[in-house]
Amino acid sequence: MNLSRRTLLAFGTATAAGVLAAPAHASPPPAASPPAASPPAASPPAASPSSRDAWSRLVAGNARFAAGRPVHPRQDPTYRRGLVGGQEPFACVLGCADSRVPPELLFDQDLGDLFAVRAVGEVLDDAVVGSVEYAVEHLGVRAVVVLGHSGCGAVRAAIELVHGTSEVTGSVSTVARAIEATVRATPPRPDFLAACVRNQASGVAEELPRRSSMIHEARVEIIPAVYDLDSGLVRRH
Repeated sequence: MNLSRRTLLAFGTATAAGVLAAPAHASPPPAASPPAASPPAASPPAASPSSRDAWSRLVAGNARFAAGRPVHPRQDPTYRRGLVGGQEPFACVLGCADSRVPPELLFDQDLGDLFAVRAVGEVLDDAVVGSVEYAVEHLGVRAVVVLGHSGCGAVRAAIELVHGTSEVTGSVSTVARAIEATVRATPPRPDFLAACVRNQASGVAEELPRRSSMIHEARVEIIPAVYDLDSGLVRRH
């Protein structure tokens, strides 16, 4: 093979440059960095109180309230700001919308302790049932209290509707008719209004798992109870 003088010179110059550029000894490859430490495992969420524990807390708080010794626990700004990221209520209370029956006050509980659903006469509709489902499925509550109260105007309206002593008009008639079956199923007695109030709470407690397969399958405890406006006490039925 014939190589010109120019080719040989170019080849030699390139080879010399390569030799000069190469280090005398190749550096060893950098040591591999140690693997990053795994982040600590997340703590499991706190278990929801059992239905018995939940009811015990509610009874204790109601006793304080009825005795006029509420402690108004944890309602300060610091605690309030701590709830911004989420809620962990220990019970759901489905109660009447009556302004005299606010669950958080009459059970003397903290902000974020109770998931309160309120509807006149505790009447169930899809929104009410869905709200209770949310508390059970997404917030993990194990106790649902259906809370009636003495002198309930919605139950009284249903009684008057059944007895024909008053005309119920507008959308209020929808509420009264939803309670009508309870009134008709309650035997006459001197304390008929109080008996209907108790039966309405008990009937709603029985109907909830029938209306919702999710609530039925979750097997939460559903507790019918009545709040007495005079004594301030809640009694389970």
